[in-house]
Amino acid sequence: MVVPTVGRPCLTDLLADLARQQVQPDAVYVVDDRPSPETPLDVGTADVVVLRGGGHGPAAARNTGWRTASTEWIAFLDDDVRLPADWSELLVEDLRQQPDLVAAVQGRIVVPRAAGRRPTDWERSTAGLENAKWATADMAYRRAALEEVSGFDERYPRAYREDAELALRVRRHGWRLVRGRRHVNHPVRQENFWVSVRVQRGNADDALLRAVYGRHWRELAECPPGRFKWHLATVATAGVALVGALLGRRRTAAAGLAGWLALTADFAWRRIAPGPRTGDELRRMTVTSAVVPFAAVRHRLRGWRQHRGSVEWPGPARAVLFDRDGTLVDDVPYNGDPTKVVPVPGAEAAVARLRKAGLRIGVVTNQSGIGRGLISAADADAVNRRIDELLGPFDTWQLCPHVASDGCDCRKPAAGLVVAAAEQLGVPPEQVVVVGDIGSDIAAARAAGARSVLVPNGRTRLEEIEQADIVAPDLGAAVDHVLGGQR
Repeated sequence: MVVPTVGRPCLTDLLADLARQQVQPDAVYVVDDRPSPETPLDVGTADVVVLRGGGHGPAAARNTGWRTASTEWIAFLDDDVRLPADWSELLVEDLRQQPDLVAAVQGRIVVPRAAGRRPTDWERSTAGLENAKWATADMAYRRAALEEVSGFDERYPRAYREDAELALRVRRHGWRLVRGRRHVNHPVRQENFWVSVRVQRGNADDALLRAVYGRHWRELAECPPGRFKWHLATVATAGVALVGALLGRRRTAAAGLAGWLALTADFAWRRIAPGPRTGDELRRMTVTSAVVPFAAVRHRLRGWRQHRGSVEWPGPARAVLFDRDGTLVDDVPYNGDPTKVVPVPGAEAAVARLRKAGLRIGVVTNQSGIGRGLISAADADAVNRRIDELLGPFDTWQLCPHVASDGCDCRKPAAGLVVAAAEQLGVPPEQVVVVGDIGSDIAAARAAGARSVLVPNGRTRLEEIEQADIVAPDLGAAVDHVLGGQR
């Protein structure tokens, strides 16, 4: 189970609900997505694993969680939902009965209504979750499907559209998504006067969907029709009024002003009519209905600029990171002698092909012989220089000198070496391919959010081959796979 959070108090309520369930998950990963947490995350007494998200948004946080897990199914919950007593039992039933071609099972979302009055605009907006398709407030995905599509698109920085976009990619890969019997309750959280203006930031995410999937993205992503065209018309009429006034053309200014007033009044009434019509709600709807169209257009324009030319996640590979010993060169245990460096067959040609194709190339290698005192750092550097002479130059070298008991963040299967290499190359991890010969190479790629290709040799275990995403018989075939993804 994966729960992204920014530390809202409702998290402890969810975890308490989970602790009371009859069926307990194999593991619960709470991803702390506060940018710079100064205090530990409050998880009460729950038995959970807290992971750092880094403040990159719920899509990236969910990727961090599911890539850490190892189960066949990954259940995603939002931190502000509440679980009925039989939720976990129904979840198990939902998953148990699914055929192999089903990638995900959605739980129903129930939004409690206020008794004795009509719902406010914000309450109606939240209630829209009840009809949202594939919302990750309660969604269980099969690991194989997530791996096939490289998980959530991390370019979506907020809880908006990232789940619909994932479902779209999964369906395009031939999987099915279905609804289950279970449900969660999603209370309406308290928000301030300007919440309807603030949520217009999602228009930038709509621009990303349009850039990637074209004008019919709403139908493809199964998203309901929006109001952006009306917002654009409202802003345009205001612009006509302003230009007319500046040029001294009274009729033009008056026509523009009349159009703006009519469109704004229509928008406000559409929001006021189904609501409680209290004084506070009338003030809120009147003021924000005048501001929302301008906020929507501003954020859509920002999204158009930011995402122009974007392609489907994760995009083509831009860098390849090789494991050293057993992948690029013969595995000589704890080698500190440059004269013993022998490239594996096909290594020179494979690296040359990648370089010719314009990809950045690096090496990520565990060298615990340094930590064990068997070789020095200078010895390891001498061996690396020799490899650079024979196969390089490489754009980055990342070396971990630690032993496993040091508990460092860099030693594979941890993500540190891959992340550091990606940062130095200026390439996002999702556009990096790690090529290695053992399971720890593949695990490091997964932990970092990178792709991977396993090239087995005599020391590769059978279970490592079975668990790898892509297996190639040699480096040439591995490069074929990488460059095939460029098209």
